[in-house]
Amino acid sequence: MTDADDVFTELRPLLFTVAYNLVGTATDAEDVVHDCYLRWRDRSPTDVDDPRAYLVAAVSRTGLNHLRTVGRRRETYVGNWLPEPIRTDDDASHDAVLADSVSIAMLVVLETLAPVERAVFVLHEVFDYPHAEIATMIGKSEQAVRQIAHRARGHVRSRRSNVGNETATPRSRDGRDVVARFLYAAHTGDLEVLVSMLAPDVVQMSDGGGRVAAARQPIIGADKVAAFAIGLARTSMADAHVTLTTVNAAPGAIFTIAGTVDSVASFDVADGRITAFYAIRNPEKLGAVDEIRRLDRGRDMTWRP
Repeated sequence: MTDADDVFTELRPLLFTVAYNLVGTATDAEDVVHDCYLRWRDRSPTDVDDPRAYLVAAVSRTGLNHLRTVGRRRETYVGNWLPEPIRTDDDASHDAVLADSVSIAMLVVLETLAPVERAVFVLHEVFDYPHAEIATMIGKSEQAVRQIAHRARGHVRSRRSNVGNETATPRSRDGRDVVARFLYAAHTGDLEVLVSMLAPDVVQMSDGGGRVAAARQPIIGADKVAAFAIGLARTSMADAHVTLTTVNAAPGAIFTIAGTVDSVASFDVADGRITAFYAIRNPEKLGAVDEIRRLDRGRDMTWRP
């Protein structure tokens, strides 16, 4: 392995995290990272003063170009659009900013931003890059970046209240215990217990992409979501094998039927109650959940001369 490969391998979790925040799908994020690797591998790390800054800038520009190419994916999407879920290690839940940035709720909101707004918001709010440095990365003036950042923050703030719970905690094993009890109650059909485990204004969203059966509108309210969960447990999920795991830095579950992933769920949990429940069933979005990914904001990395 060359020195360039060593540097890239060390930075890969950070670069994937940036790319995933920018493009919202693991497959596209991997393509963005790989594209940057192909351009990096023939370069000596000694030619670059700060490899992290160089590579993050490269991933950011490539991710932004990708967003501009694909356009607004949600415009012609059938039903609710949810991001391609990823399994994450437990360390991701310990960084509140990182966990929120890859949450299903946040990624749904980011999808509504214009490409440059999304890039500026992610780089500044999640990865702490100053406006001047972001301006260099994306080819804008610092003043323009400040205006874009202000506009994007306002947009995100106004939209977060409509998608899940902005302050949902914890993203940890405690939340996983809540999910385990919720799924068991759904399996046994205990409506009263289910309702008691749900916040009164809980939101459930399903994504089938028009390819498999899924609710096409959000379901809101404890009674309705509880009934929906029982219905799933008795019908399409009756024969599923359930694996409790961490999905997008939140408590989650993978449902497998006859050896094939049927759906992936992610839950927002606050004060022992589920505040949002997301189910991704679109087969095109289930190919990335086999791998447990280490995410990183790069805050503790130092470089050796």
